[in-house]
Amino acid sequence: SFDPGPNYSVPWQSGFDGIAYDPEATGGKAVESMEQLLTDPTLKGKVTLLTEMRDTVGLVLMDLGKSLTDFSADDFDEAIAVISDAKDRGQLQGFTGNEYTQPLARGDIAACAAWTGDVVQLQLDNPDLGYALPAKGFTLWSDNFVIPIMAQHKTNAERLIDYYYDPSVMAEVEAWVNYISPVTGTKEELIKMDPALAENELIVPTEEVLSRAQVFRGLSEEEERDFTAKFQAIVVG
Repeated sequence: SFDPGPNYSVPWQSGFDGIAYDPEATGGKAVESMEQLLTDPTLKGKVTLLTEMRDTVGLVLMDLGKSLTDFSADDFDEAIAVISDAKDRGQLQGFTGNEYTQPLARGDIAACAAWTGDVVQLQLDNPDLGYALPAKGFTLWSDNFVIPIMAQHKTNAERLIDYYYDPSVMAEVEAWVNYISPVTGTKEELIKMDPALAENELIVPTEEVLSRAQVFRGLSEEEERDFTAKFQAIVVG
């Protein structure tokens, strides 16, 4: 929605935000929904959420049955209330960027909101580490290539983007970062390099998996200020 067409940007990497958990720290149970993450008393004090507002609030909105494409300000406030309640009850250990990875690997965090690429890499060392894409939905995000206006080396930037949009090159990138490629033909190249990566639905999602993902809708400037302020009040309050 921020760039209809698209006319001014192209995707670099995409990924999902779901729930990661350490079975040893959860007593052997899987953690597969936001309701469970935020209310299960056996997880109290060992849960983290992301500092990225769209991912954290998006997961809660979907758990409440809301659509990320057309939720209202009241819907947003309802999700904020759920997160605030979880914090007040001591369910949350805190909010993190992707620095959750090592505490999760050590078992200091039992379960958390987590990005797919991080977890795929952690699973190389600990195959028992669990990851769930909630049945009620999960966020799909994209980081994008854009070239700043008045850039002095626009042609060079375009050449770099073209380079990465070669499927064989993008396959090498995915083998390292383990996120979702925007480039047609990447899966075929991954099969040549590492068939297991090509079959991992967190790296090469099926249409069924993608059908359950949602993109957080574009916000007006007023909504951006209001929603960010309400979320940050919980994160740092």
